[in-house]
Amino acid sequence: MLTEPNNTILLVEDNPAHAEIVIRSFQDHHITNHIVHVLDGEAALDYLLHRGQYVNAENNPRPRIVLLDLRLPKIGGLQLLHEIKTHEILCSIPVVILTTSEATRDLALAYANHANSYLVKPVDFTKFSQLIDDLGIYWLDWNRQPES
Repeated sequence: MLTEPNNTILLVEDNPAHAEIVIRSFQDHHITNHIVHVLDGEAALDYLLHRGQYVNAENNPRPRIVLLDLRLPKIGGLQLLHEIKTHEILCSIPVVILTTSEATRDLALAYANHANSYLVKPVDFTKFSQLIDDLGIYWLDWNRQPES
């Protein structure tokens, strides 16, 4: 799948091994989007609001999609989701929860805070890779969004 060069994915994942699997899976499936990986919710919010090291909006474009883990340091995933979905400028960015949590409470809270999708990371690498491929096809190829 080929995508436009300025379509950025913001990956918010504190586990470097999980982030590496996501990035490699995108590469293996020829998803060519630029991936920005941050380790915590505070860094994600800084990126989205162009603060701190991300102040230059030209070098840090608005992401086409946010892939968000729930268990994060500094600002947790659910709190970050709430911040994104209640912020006038950010609320239209699709946020896909990508987590190991199968807890009903987490699922309910994610959708109550307007998550666009909730995906549980499979333990099996082949299934995880297929999940990333399917996610990429849907959110980055088939799904249409207004220009920002």
